[in-house]
Amino acid sequence: MGWMTNEDGLDKCAANYVPLTPLSHLKRAALVFADVTAVIYGAHRVSYTQYHARCSQLASALAAAGVEPGQVVATILPNIPAQAEAHFGVPACGAVLNTINTRLDVDTVGYILDHGEARVLLVDTQFVDLAEAACATLDGPPPLLIEVSDP
Repeated sequence: MGWMTNEDGLDKCAANYVPLTPLSHLKRAALVFADVTAVIYGAHRVSYTQYHARCSQLASALAAAGVEPGQVVATILPNIPAQAEAHFGVPACGAVLNTINTRLDVDTVGYILDHGEARVLLVDTQFVDLAEAACATLDGPPPLLIEVSDP
């Protein structure tokens, strides 16, 4: 196993091993690196504590909007803080994140939304027309569209 001759009793257990998931990683970073800057975007700067809080707020808002564990939340967002927050906030409420490429055409976005059965779509202001056009192509009910403005 390692460099010790006898490693009996050193198997993984609660005392020496805890799996680190992305969600537990952010929670730990918020405790260990509380005041360290986690996200920088132009003038936007947040610490790990603030980042964790923002992701938790997103998770809470999605749950309040009716998103249940296992359901899909899609995004059409460029690389802005809201996209980074979705990477933790969506799974934090038990949902599945489906990030959609901002360069895709209406029919492809519509297909992805339909196939993934997205319940909510977080969309940057500059892509609202694309999102609305894609939702118009769906056979079933469209996802709840939430516009995310990027100042």
